Amino acid sequence: MPVSHLEHFLIQTADLKATRDWYVDMLGFREGPHPDFKFPVVWLYLGDNDVVHLTEGGKDVSANRKAYLGQHSEATQGSGVIDHMAFRCTGLRGMMEHLRDKKVEFRQRMVSDQGLFQLFLFDPNGVKVELNFSNTEAQGIAPELMASALPA
Repeated sequence: MPVSHLEHFLIQTADLKATRDWYVDMLGFREGPHPDFKFPVVWLYLGDNDVVHLTEGGKDVSANRKAYLGQHSEATQGSGVIDHMAFRCTGLRGMMEHLRDKKVEFRQRMVSDQGLFQLFLFDPNGVKVELNFSNTEAQGIAPELMASALPA
């Protein structure tokens, strides 16, 4: 069940365009492709890697966002705007067994057009953690929700 590297942070913002523009203009990120989650997102890249994800935050986020990611904080200012951190992993079944043995609850999601099977869980501080595995590891495991199943 090795965790290999940090993939991205998701920042929830009241102004997607201004936040995107700041990371592009100030830090040299570029906007790039992202899956269709059926809610607004912007993925920002350094080279070939998407490292900062943006989405709308606050109390009025879409039902699709709440269904897929949940919403732990309504913050759009300060450090509470970091919704989750994501890690790339291998050994999906071992990780699921490990989490169950430790009585850690998690949600299962799948982004089929990106080849990801995802586990979402919370650390002891209430920080959301996303663990990403290749869909090839998920053969025979049904996710609780697929991004493609959200209404358009």
